[in-house]
Amino acid sequence: MPNTANDFLYSYLNNASPTGFESSGQQIWLDYLKPYIDEKIIDTYGTAVGVINPGQPYKVVIEAHADEISWFVNYIDDNGYLFLRRNGGSDALIAPSMRANIHTKDKVVKGIFGWPAIHVRDLAKDKAPSIDDIFIDCGAANKKEVEEMGIHVGTVVTFEDGLTELNQKYLVGRALDNRIGGYMIAQVARKLKENKITLPFTLYVVNSVQEEIGLRGAEMIVRRLKPDLAFITDVTHDTQSPMYNKKTQGDMSCGKGPVICYGPAVQNNVRDFIIDVAKENNIDFQRQAVSRSTGTDTDSFAYATEGVASALISLPLKYMHTTVETIAKSDMEAVIELIYQSLLKVKGNEDWRYFS
Repeated sequence: MPNTANDFLYSYLNNASPTGFESSGQQIWLDYLKPYIDEKIIDTYGTAVGVINPGQPYKVVIEAHADEISWFVNYIDDNGYLFLRRNGGSDALIAPSMRANIHTKDKVVKGIFGWPAIHVRDLAKDKAPSIDDIFIDCGAANKKEVEEMGIHVGTVVTFEDGLTELNQKYLVGRALDNRIGGYMIAQVARKLKENKITLPFTLYVVNSVQEEIGLRGAEMIVRRLKPDLAFITDVTHDTQSPMYNKKTQGDMSCGKGPVICYGPAVQNNVRDFIIDVAKENNIDFQRQAVSRSTGTDTDSFAYATEGVASALISLPLKYMHTTVETIAKSDMEAVIELIYQSLLKVKGNEDWRYFS
């Protein structure tokens, strides 16, 4: 990767962008994207859009979501301990002994998820930690000291963990779900600009907020943009590691390429179009079946307005919603290439309907 792209990758992934509080990450993303777009759109809740070749009658979206799971301070006891509630699908099981960043109005306060030692617990009655059990110690002796730090009910908390590499093949970190998607669509925009591509349509490069609590940012922005076609990218589960059941959860693997999704929200003609592009460009891909929904922003785009022809290109990921989410760098590059090549193949006058 070019140094500028690599610098962006690390600054963007290491920045905290909790659901509902994505603005700092969105600014990093837009600053990087600025040389590669013609215009930008920022909506009321923080979804950011880079516009390429504006004003064309046919409109295409490439989209990822910007937010990450987190916690809210829900109660502060007299001894200065913080008790929490989830903001998105945060996992209480992994919290004990983690370091925490507590995001006050003007600074980050450090904290830790405390946990009693094994020596003092009744192991016969031991159970997995739940949201009712976990707490944060920020070094305060009482509630007043906590409040003097700027911490109050509603303050948002993220795990503290940075992006690293594993065996020179993998990227590991917090919130690859799905800021790695924001990185990938930004690289598509970069490739279009550097290769001097003039598209026969308007392209919206969309980084949506609030996916982790119900696809809300996508739901808002699709009504504004009203695109004709949408390529969505998000992460999906690598099912090769222990404790997965391939019969029920599918057979996907890091290192074997993008995952193409089958399901009611995915428009079949668009999906087959992407598969044809992958085959023409010798891009290895995998397949995944879903039932009622994809669980991604694809659902919001597909069912918005009068219906947007939408497809999902997923990136295999290990250990979702932990601080060690893991992806293969080769898969990341393949997703970028697949979206890029798919855009080059779009003529800007397609009718995706099954029959007419």
